[in-house]
Amino acid sequence: VFHITSAALLFIATIDSAWWVGDNFSTDVWRMCDTNTSICMAITDEFNEYQSIQAVQATMILSTIFCCVAFLVFILQLFRLKQGERFVLTSIIQLLSCLCVMIAASIYTDRHEELHQSHGYRMEVSKGQYGYSFVLAWIAFAFTLISGVMYLVLRKRK
Repeated sequence: VFHITSAALLFIATIDSAWWVGDNFSTDVWRMCDTNTSICMAITDEFNEYQSIQAVQATMILSTIFCCVAFLVFILQLFRLKQGERFVLTSIIQLLSCLCVMIAASIYTDRHEELHQSHGYRMEVSKGQYGYSFVLAWIAFAFTLISGVMYLVLRKRK
């Protein structure tokens, strides 16, 4: 259940447009939406710090993939491991997921000021605050770290 919750948090944080929010806009690593008109525009290479956003996109996607792969490996190891062995491979993959989400959230934290001062936006987005998707990304970091350590300690029982 803990692992599935981590995966759900990663999916929501990666997909939902609420990493940076303001009174009349919300933006994430994919697009910026005007909440008054419900018009969204994709973040493209015309934006400042686009390379940073691409790094965040890539690491969030990798994190989500690693988390899902770790769950599948856990299911396979559940039937393949002998009694008393540890879920080391699952733990390693889950800790890789943890590392990727930490890198993504750290890059976004470090580069958000430069990113939101870009001339590519059609409105003022620098006066905003972190949204719930950004917070979910950090919570997903904690959950994947805890579950990775749990798998490292966990032994298969009868």
